[in-house]
Amino acid sequence: MKLEELDGRAAEIIARYEYPKAAMLPLLWLVQENQGWISPEAETWVGKTLGVARSHVREVVTFYNMYHTAPVGRRELRVCTSLPCLLRGSGEVMRRIRDELGIEPGETTADGAVTLTEVECLCACEMSPMGQLDEAFTGPLDDGAMDTLLRTAREAPETSTPLPEPEPYISTDGPILSTRFKNVEGTWFDEYVADGGYRAAEKALKTMTPEEVIQEVTNANLRGLGGAGFPTGRKWSFVPKNSEKPVFLVANADEGEPGTFKDRYLMERDPHALIEGMIISAFAIGSHKGYVYIRGEYFRSAKRLQRAIDEAHAKGWLGKDVQGTGFDLDIVIHRGAGAYICGEETALLTSIEGGKGFPKLKPPFPAISGLFRCPTIVNNVESLCCVPFILRNGAERFAAIGTETQGGTRLFCVSGHVVRPGVYEASVSVTLRSLIEDAAGGVRNGKKLKAVIPGGISAKVLTADQIDVAMDFNALMEAGSMAGSGGVIVMDETTCMVEALDSASRFFADESCGQCSPCREGTGWIHRILKRVGAGNGRLEELDDLLAIAGDMEGKTICVFADAAAWPVQSYITKFRDEFEDFIRSGRAIGKREADACPA
Repeated sequence: MKLEELDGRAAEIIARYEYPKAAMLPLLWLVQENQGWISPEAETWVGKTLGVARSHVREVVTFYNMYHTAPVGRRELRVCTSLPCLLRGSGEVMRRIRDELGIEPGETTADGAVTLTEVECLCACEMSPMGQLDEAFTGPLDDGAMDTLLRTAREAPETSTPLPEPEPYISTDGPILSTRFKNVEGTWFDEYVADGGYRAAEKALKTMTPEEVIQEVTNANLRGLGGAGFPTGRKWSFVPKNSEKPVFLVANADEGEPGTFKDRYLMERDPHALIEGMIISAFAIGSHKGYVYIRGEYFRSAKRLQRAIDEAHAKGWLGKDVQGTGFDLDIVIHRGAGAYICGEETALLTSIEGGKGFPKLKPPFPAISGLFRCPTIVNNVESLCCVPFILRNGAERFAAIGTETQGGTRLFCVSGHVVRPGVYEASVSVTLRSLIEDAAGGVRNGKKLKAVIPGGISAKVLTADQIDVAMDFNALMEAGSMAGSGGVIVMDETTCMVEALDSASRFFADESCGQCSPCREGTGWIHRILKRVGAGNGRLEELDDLLAIAGDMEGKTICVFADAAAWPVQSYITKFRDEFEDFIRSGRAIGKREADACPA
């Protein structure tokens, strides 16, 4: 297809945005979906179409890891090797795939059939070890699933048999967020309305003022569930009243934290809950335009959410004069392209604006000057999905389900060495022990618990004797860690903590945006030292070097990415120092049998 043949589609995409440059990522996706990769000629076409220099297009293309700058195979096989998948055997999975295909990551088979890509995290940790063939997740990759995957990968996309749908354990008993998860194919408009859907939006738009909505959410003690835990109602209140500039609402669906996969289920199985939550939130802050920034790997989620948006438009819940109330709202899905840093709210906004995902200095905070330098509220998908329940059932009921400092429930993502990895909805008062032992069935294969990460890979690790702690933000902070994204990664007694930290350090070194020197140099330095330690060539004094580097990174950059990279180093080495020292003294190397690699 000639690039000029895409002009009409490009014009439709650009029309969704306030400024042409903001259509940068979707136009690059358009090119890649039609030509397989982004050629120099395509970069020129995109620049001309958007009115920007080709050099800017080039820097954007090379910043995001899902864009191809050279021809690739007919199929792309992405294999996840981040910590949750590592714990379930992704190293052996990758070795077998390399042997079967006869290529290394980044290469394409001689017949042009398959390009193999190693990725840090696909956020499908409940089906670890796992991969993604083109747009389809598949896992756990045991021998049978591996055979099917490799056979399908060699087939032409248009004639291949779809990969079987994984069946992980997913909570379906509510009371707030998972009540409609039982329908694997998704809950669509009619069923959603029959279950009380859009009643809360109707109540807000027809019987409440924006100030009353904000107060109700404040009284509910709803906190941001993407990681920071900031009170949602208070955040909304920061938007200037009667702003002369447009106000934007952005749903952060760039779920990229290893160990986290909750938002994917909300968007795939209950997408109208997110839309209703956005309607209410937009009304409260005076916004008439919403964006959902969804991570590029979530192909299926994006398609299902778009279907729900189309339904909401058709039924008068989006667009002009919503349900005859005089309130207008449009929602646009904006797909990322593989950059963990875009989960940080200012980097996310920069990405929507058509740039590299570089975080911005705060203040000004987005509520004052965010997207297109206009007042902007960025909320996590899970937070927005709680809003309809609050308006429908009252702030008191939501608050009572949680703790004194945090209302409601969370979708906890449990992965690693447990019997039943999956998504579990529970009150934030639930203990970490209960999540592991009662919900997820305990540590698998009769092994003993060794360590737990309670809030995604950024959170400081807890030892086996620290799990009698509630899973709300304040309790975990007092325990020396954080609730973060709600991603619980469980490690049993066979886990080599050197290998676990090496995996985490590789993730942060790969995902640093490179804007700040302490982060850019520090993450790379930490990874190089741990790589040397893992190869059996470490020195004892390097443990103190690692702690010093981490200390010099923490609190010294534009965003908290450097802190997130430092915390695992500090907690792993401090809590398991004897193991690290024994590993170095022995001269062992990562890659030996688990029983020999590290002491239990």
